[in-house]
Amino acid sequence: MKLLTHIIPTTLVTAALIFSGCDSKRVPGKIYMPDMAYSRAYESFAKRDSTKFTMDMFKKGGDMIFFNNVPPSGTIKRGELFPYTLPNDSNGYKLSSTVKNPYDSVIITKAQMAEAGRLFNVNCAICHGAGGVANGPIATGGYVGGVANLTAEAYVKMADGTMFHSITYGKGIMGSYASQVTRAQRWMIVKYIRTLQPKADSTSSAAAKDTTAKKI
Repeated sequence: MKLLTHIIPTTLVTAALIFSGCDSKRVPGKIYMPDMAYSRAYESFAKRDSTKFTMDMFKKGGDMIFFNNVPPSGTIKRGELFPYTLPNDSNGYKLSSTVKNPYDSVIITKAQMAEAGRLFNVNCAICHGAGGVANGPIATGGYVGGVANLTAEAYVKMADGTMFHSITYGKGIMGSYASQVTRAQRWMIVKYIRTLQPKADSTSSAAAKDTTAKKI
């Protein structure tokens, strides 16, 4: 009898706890780890509490947390190429001709080239034109003068690294496109520009060399 007096209350309490946590399908039961179940999402560019966060590294410490939305130094986002380290000066521009296009050593798919063409049309064709001959709406509308004809001999001979350098830092009237397209995309755009340029006629070149040799 004593055993029953202990079992019955225990059973009733257990049943009450079970059913109290399942009284509604819309209301969850007790949360074991509420901080994980209800995580406080943080928007990267949301306004922060100025009493807790500071963007001035000299004010960090104590109750103030330094955070400026900038990735840690030396980090590279997934899928991105290694940083381009040449400086934006005359010496950097000169040395850029020695930098090889990383896509020269890999097979580029049709899909990748199509994407490079799309990026060119979105970012570059407004000035240079879809064919690269400086006939984009900005150039022909009289808004900006001196737009480069990318099919001209000077740009055909220009090294990929130099072209990449110009897209990265800007050159002349053209501003930098480093914030619009990634490093990988910039190199792909350079590869796409090569498809717009005229190809050298190896037959005529060989003939010219033979003619010169006979005259000598």
